[in-house]
Amino acid sequence: MVDRVQLQQVFINLMLNAIEAMKDSGGELTVKSERPDGQLQFSVSDTGVGLPTEKMDQIVSAFFTTKPQGSDMGLAISRSIVESHGGRLWAAANDRRGATFHFTLPTGITESSPLVA
Repeated sequence: MVDRVQLQQVFINLMLNAIEAMKDSGGELTVKSERPDGQLQFSVSDTGVGLPTEKMDQIVSAFFTTKPQGSDMGLAISRSIVESHGGRLWAAANDRRGATFHFTLPTGITESSPLVA
């Protein structure tokens, strides 16, 4: 059980970021879901400009952006939403080109994560 409006916001933010990263070169956007280790894992990948590897740990922090017109808050809000559901959000550089944002969600309800249907 999750707040589907909040998770829609996470997906929209990750997909819009991916589309923006590919705006000058075209590319491919891929959304995947898996179920490793008893949790759900979602991935949003693009073949855009990629992410600076030296800033990978900061990429989902508030007030950090790689975009000239970025609001600095989209990924931080997404991370907060995912964490409020008991999950984790992180970024990784792709082997060839682009980046992938992953997030996990637990498949069961825990006492520390009050979720809404």
